[in-house]
Amino acid sequence: MSASTLPRAVTTITPQRVSFAGGGTDLPDFYNRHGGAVLSSTIDKYIYVTVKKHSPLFEEAYRLSYSQTEHTQSLEEIKNEVARECLRLIPVEPPLFISTAADLPASSGLGSSSSFAVGLLYALHAMRGEDVSAGQLAEEACHVEIQMLKHPIGKQDQYAAAFGGLNHIVFRADERVQLDHVQLPGSGIKSLFKHLMLVWTGMQRSAEHILAEQKDRISQTAETLQSMRNMAEECRGVLLRQGDNFEALGALLHRAWEAKRGLASKITNPKIDDLYLRARAAGCWGGKIAGAGGGGFLLLVVPPEKQKQVRIALKDSVNVPVRFEPRGAKILATVKN
Repeated sequence: MSASTLPRAVTTITPQRVSFAGGGTDLPDFYNRHGGAVLSSTIDKYIYVTVKKHSPLFEEAYRLSYSQTEHTQSLEEIKNEVARECLRLIPVEPPLFISTAADLPASSGLGSSSSFAVGLLYALHAMRGEDVSAGQLAEEACHVEIQMLKHPIGKQDQYAAAFGGLNHIVFRADERVQLDHVQLPGSGIKSLFKHLMLVWTGMQRSAEHILAEQKDRISQTAETLQSMRNMAEECRGVLLRQGDNFEALGALLHRAWEAKRGLASKITNPKIDDLYLRARAAGCWGGKIAGAGGGGFLLLVVPPEKQKQVRIALKDSVNVPVRFEPRGAKILATVKN
């Protein structure tokens, strides 16, 4: 494709995710020995990324706009490390303007960093005139975050963001990833989301120190992690069998939360424990902290008739309504030359 026919600007939209079971078993240090599995779903909260050709009149190679603004003359000067390494992996000739926006706060346990990586990589491929599969996007995002940046994270977020939907994702010791879409019968997926509450704890946190400790303790927590891996398959079975009765899902998430608390020292704290106990006392069947823990969102399973009581019990926290998102990253807009 000639330069004159390449896009002048591309905007992508990439969903965030909630994980029901198996989180932590997608870390390479665990699945390379024991295999891992998660069950997660994308939600209608998104990361938006725009990449456009920047005017040479601004006399800068790169301008980035996110929670900060960067003006740099070289790739190496870019402080946003995910953006920098995505550009290194999928080069697009500068000058470039890159901006990102989100529906929810960053560092909240919903996979925003990986959604950003997937969305940016998709936009960069599109700027080069390249078609790219969801599987390639997921693997490239994993490569950027895990291999290039050495972040102590797993692979579930990148696959969720790229593929979208409700998925059982298996991580094999030989690095193969098997993703199975879970199709709930009838109005099951709509009913599932009617039973979910996403509660903001008010605490943003960096997950890296929690995940680093979790990684260092894998030899000690391997038995717990194997149990959590098996809960992902159990969770799929519960969802497929229960119809509109999600009490068993709440009980499973409660078991998973009790197990997860022992993986690292800062996964929970007194505020998180207090919110969860109040929710349970008001009628919540079960739940867990989203992502690595330490703050962010609580994911709760609550019968619809009890949700008002839970909101009252947690009146000092914000409940964020969410719906199911069946699709992964997509191009929202393209501006041609």
